[in-house]
Amino acid sequence: MPSRLTRYILAEVMKIFVVALVVLTTLILLIGVGRTLLKEGLGPLAVGQLLPYLLPVSLQHAFPATALFSVSCVYGRMAGDGEVSTIKASGISPLKILQPALIFAFLLSPVALVLSDLAVSWGRPGIHRVVMLSIEDIVYRKMESQRSYIGKGFSIYVRDVEGRVMKSPRITISQGGTPMKFKAEEGRLRLDVENEALYLELTNSSLNRGSEIQGYIPKKESYPIPLADGWKTPTADQLRPSEMPLRLIATERLRQDQRLRAAEEKLAAHTAFSLLTSRPEEIVGVSGQQMVAEINHSHRILVKLQVEPWRRWSEGFSCFFFVLIGAPLAMIAKTSEYWMTFAKAFLPTILIYYSLFILGLDMAKQSVFPPYGVWIGNAVLGVIGIGLVNHIRRC
Repeated sequence: MPSRLTRYILAEVMKIFVVALVVLTTLILLIGVGRTLLKEGLGPLAVGQLLPYLLPVSLQHAFPATALFSVSCVYGRMAGDGEVSTIKASGISPLKILQPALIFAFLLSPVALVLSDLAVSWGRPGIHRVVMLSIEDIVYRKMESQRSYIGKGFSIYVRDVEGRVMKSPRITISQGGTPMKFKAEEGRLRLDVENEALYLELTNSSLNRGSEIQGYIPKKESYPIPLADGWKTPTADQLRPSEMPLRLIATERLRQDQRLRAAEEKLAAHTAFSLLTSRPEEIVGVSGQQMVAEINHSHRILVKLQVEPWRRWSEGFSCFFFVLIGAPLAMIAKTSEYWMTFAKAFLPTILIYYSLFILGLDMAKQSVFPPYGVWIGNAVLGVIGIGLVNHIRRC
């Protein structure tokens, strides 16, 4: 059963952790919602639908910083008020004082990892789908206020909008080659949710595609508007490594390794055939360069797939390493003021970790470091934290 000291420290840490987590998560949510509102022009209903999906995305970033802040505040206040000195004078080891925070952080780290995976597998796809399902409302809202909409792959100009009916619309659809231009007496948009397609329904319309296609249609006609890839929900094959849940990464890594081997074998066969037929210039020709580019691309994807699980675990367990360095550092700082704790313990830890984490991630993706090189930030914090704990123990 936990001692009274352990329960006291855990209670103090949890109080600040919960309050700080709510504040920081709310701030991140507001920033995320605000950015999406500015970028996509979502309505109130879509924003309400967006919030549950944004929550795990926000929490995965809030957990490590909030754990560090709460522990730094509690141990800084205890040291500043003389509670740590009193506890040590009663014969209790400083390690016993640090134990509740370390256990708390160690148990919190797997939760942060699960949240990170949930954000990737459920949160971000949900955000994408809400935005995609709101495209019709987004277009109409822009046209009502500006009498025009210029988006990805198509643009619409109207004289007026009455409900869902566009008056005298002029539409340009660009999908490579010559743009397709429409004029009509009136029209409306219809979203096919199941197929993720947007349709343009025009009455008494004329169309023009340069000298290729010209015509007038004196009736109601429906035309598909090709949505850009940014609007559509990506398929499993289109997902980037950072967008894949952990359960799929191992399988995809094996598939990518097979693709890389097949590309290398294809290049080897091409090279051998070129030498056999005394046409060495084909080795560095267009087809040879395309094969080399395919190999390089496959290798980059494979490296990212190898690095991604290490990155997720590193970010998840940063909670533990933040606390390992933050708690003893706050005890050494001996300040009960939150802003002083922020300056002396919280800010240096954040700066050191993320600088090293970004360095390790970049080097690992370039194959300069092995995939576990993304743990360099955690490793450095761990070494510093152990040194600080030993210093606290000796004092």
